[in-house]
Formats: sequence, C-alpha cells, structure tokens
Amino acid sequence: MNKQIVYTEQAPAPIGPYSQAVKVTGGSPAGMLFVSGQIAADLATSGDIRAETQQVMENIGAILKAAGMDYRHIVKSSIFVKDLTNFGSINEVYGQFFTSEPPARETVEVARLPKDVNVEISVIAVQ
Repeated sequence: MNKQIVYTEQAPAPIGPYSQAVKVTGGSPAGMLFVSGQIAADLATSGDIRAETQQVMENIGAILKAAGMDYRHIVKSSIFVKDLTNFGSINEVYGQFFTSEPPARETVEVARLPKDVNVEISVIAVQ
C-alpha cells in the first residue's frame, strides 16, 4: 500500500493536524481517496445554506481534481449539519453534483462544527 497526501490551494488549507485528502494506491481496491470534511468558513455567517453547501462541494471538486478524480468517483459521503431543517436546501445543492448513480450517504445533525459553519461534508472516492 502506498499513501499519498493530496493538497490543492483551490480548497481551504487544513486548520488542524490533518490532510485535505489521502490517496491510497497499490492495495485492493487501488486508488481510494479519503477527503477530509470540507467547510465554507467565509460563508458561514451569511445565513445562505445553499451558498455554503455550493462552496463545500466546489472545495471537494478541487481536491478530487488534484487527485486525478471527479465527482463520479465518489462512493460514500458524510454530511454534518448544525440544523437538520436545512436538509432540503443542502440536498438540492448536493444533488446537482450527482445527476446519476449518487454515492451512499448519511446526514447527521451535530451541535457545532469547526469555525461555526453550518455544514461540513467528507467523501470517499475510488478510481
């Protein structure tokens, strides 16, 4: 197994001791990418959950691209949200990135997220 740290300046830099993503190659299955939870800290206070979700998904797209992948490679996602009443709005934006064969997913309401954002999304992709 080979582990490669993936980093792009097109997504926010980690705010702690973690990587934007880690790509695993040489194992079975080969080409697995584990993307850390992405947030949109600059938009958190705007009150626009759609804009915040859009930015989070664009951050994920930039990381996928840096790893030689795209949204089609995502097999699993985890959504963490401060207020589950925003589920419909988040789902509308999120769904635009998966027009067919969407990944497995869970959505969990949490008490608080880093930098007081309203939504955080992490994904696993396979090449």
